[in-house]
Amino acid sequence: MSTFAAVIRQSILTCSFIVLVSIASPLFAQTDTTKAQAPAPQRWLVETKDGSVYQGIFLGQDEKGIRLRTASAGEITIPMDQVKSTRILDERNFKNGEYWFENPNATRYLFGPSAYSLRKGEAYYQNTYLVLNSFNYGVTNNFTIGGGFELISTFTGEPTFFITPKYAFPIAEKWRAGAGVLYLTTTLGDDESEDDFSGMGIGYSVLTYGNTDNNATIGLGYGFVDSELADRPVITISGMTRLSRRFGLVSENWIVPEESIGGVFSYGIRHMGERITVDLAFINNREIAESIAIGIPYVDFVVKFGK
Repeated sequence: MSTFAAVIRQSILTCSFIVLVSIASPLFAQTDTTKAQAPAPQRWLVETKDGSVYQGIFLGQDEKGIRLRTASAGEITIPMDQVKSTRILDERNFKNGEYWFENPNATRYLFGPSAYSLRKGEAYYQNTYLVLNSFNYGVTNNFTIGGGFELISTFTGEPTFFITPKYAFPIAEKWRAGAGVLYLTTTLGDDESEDDFSGMGIGYSVLTYGNTDNNATIGLGYGFVDSELADRPVITISGMTRLSRRFGLVSENWIVPEESIGGVFSYGIRHMGERITVDLAFINNREIAESIAIGIPYVDFVVKFGK
């Protein structure tokens, strides 16, 4: 009887040991997995007060400065008193090991808008043909207010200036919509009367598909002169695509329905930096092509400020 009891006791202990091992094994495995899942290294971009920019794996920060492991110079330490700003880089912006900075000019094609907005606190200055100047500021993440003036008319005493408010918002993962107004006014001098203001412009809505690097936009707008509204809308079809880290293509096209469909189209190349873009394009239609086959050259540059 004692032998039988001893066998039973041994069996119970064995089963208990097996149960304990079965329960404990996943816990040990989970602990080991947790230890193995170290935080992914962060890539930092550090700008110093002298304008230098450093990019690398963040190794730590103390009173001596920020330590980075860079591809070209190895491990470096940037003194804190020389640091102007820091930014954690999104790994999704790395392509084949190269960092592609965010498109600094995604809110506009050449002159016409997309349904992307400046973020709150962001701003940009745009200069076209060296004489047309415009400024835009992100009041919120969805609402942008802008304006500008034409330089030559300012010096002739009949200044031409404009305002460009725009509201845009996301409607799906790759879709955005927006609406705005381009209102232009000029002071017309008259020897026999006081200066009068004359205004014209276009109210529009736009629908954009894609992302900030590659997108297409269709727009619909009605032009007006003073209080007289156009009978037919103007249609815009525009797009941009990013070919490399610093170069992209851009096209902006205006269709004006009349007795025969008319309008203008454009095509060009955009050179991009982190804060600056430069466009070299050509504007064309059937009438222009009769004289200049490739179209009229168009040049502008945009400088972005803020975040």
